[in-house]
Amino acid sequence: MPLLIAGSIATDHLMGFGGKFSDSLVVEQLDKISLSFLVDDLEIRRGGVAANIVFGLGCLGLDPVLVGAAGEDFADYRSWLERHGVDCASVHISESKHTARFVCTTDPTGAQIASFYPGAMSEARMIELAPIVARVGAPDYVLIGADDPDGMLRHTEECRQRGYRFIADPSQQLAFSDGDMIRRLIDGATILFSNEYESHMIGQKTGWSPEEVLSRVGTHVTTLGKDGSRVLREGEEPIVVPAAAGVTAVEPTGVGDAFRSGFLAALTWGLGLERAAQVGSVLAAYVVETVGTQEYSFTPGQFVARVEESYGVDAAVEVAQHLQ
Repeated sequence: MPLLIAGSIATDHLMGFGGKFSDSLVVEQLDKISLSFLVDDLEIRRGGVAANIVFGLGCLGLDPVLVGAAGEDFADYRSWLERHGVDCASVHISESKHTARFVCTTDPTGAQIASFYPGAMSEARMIELAPIVARVGAPDYVLIGADDPDGMLRHTEECRQRGYRFIADPSQQLAFSDGDMIRRLIDGATILFSNEYESHMIGQKTGWSPEEVLSRVGTHVTTLGKDGSRVLREGEEPIVVPAAAGVTAVEPTGVGDAFRSGFLAALTWGLGLERAAQVGSVLAAYVVETVGTQEYSFTPGQFVARVEESYGVDAAVEVAQHLQ
C-alpha cells in the first residue's frame, strides 16, 4: 500500500558574506536601515520536509506519493524527485505563486539575515486526499508534516473522517501553534514524531503529561540527536536505539526527515519498531555527513554494511531482504 507524505516543498538559497554584518550597522540609524551585501557564494538546495522524506523513501526503493503545493518553478525539482522514485502526480501547482523559498546570508561569525517566503505552500489547504487515494489506492499511512497550518488541519481531519491511518509530525510548526491546534493535529495519530525539545513543547502547550500524550497516539517516536532515538508505546517498555556507528557529522539539516524516511520504510517492509529506528538512524547518518538534505547516495550493499556495523548481523540480514 502507498505512503502519502504531506508537507512543505521548498528550496533554500544560501549565501555567504565575507565581512561581518555588525560592521555595517549604525546603531543610531537602525530606524532608517538600508543595507546591501556583496556575497561570495550561492548554493541552491532542495528542501521542504515532505520532499526530504519522500527522497529518502525513494532511495530505499519505495514509491512514496508527495502531497504538497509548489509553483510553476517546480519542474526541475519534480524531475529530480521522480528520478528517485517519487510519485509527484498529486502535487498542487499554484497558478500565481512560486515554490516556498528560504533565503539566508551568513557571515563568518555565524550571524544570519534570512527570509522565508511561503508562496505556494499556503495553497496546501486546497488539497483533498480522497482523489489521491482514488488514484493510488488506500494508503498504508498518511504522514502529515510541517506545512500550511490550515492544510495540516484539513489533512488530519480528513484522515480521521475517512479512516486513513495518519502520522503526526508537526515539527517546525509547533513553535507557531497554540495548544488547541497541537491537540487537533496529534490526537488519534498512529505515530507521533518529535525531537526531544518538541516533545516537551507539546506537553507544555497542550497541558498533557507524557502519559496523556501516549494515551492519545499509538506510538511516540522521539529523536535524541547523537544519542539516537526512543520509541514509546502505552503499557510497553521503552525501546531506545543508539545512533549509527562511525558518524562524522558535517551539517545536521534534514537529519530528522531522513530518520522518518528510514523508520517508515522499515515499517512498510514489515519490520518491528526497534529495527525501524535502526534503519532510520542509518539513513540519518548519511544526511548528517553531507551538506544538503538530498545530496547523499549509497548502494544497497553499502547501506546493509552500515546496518551491520551499527546494529549487528541479524539486523543486516533482515534489512537486506528488502533492499534491491
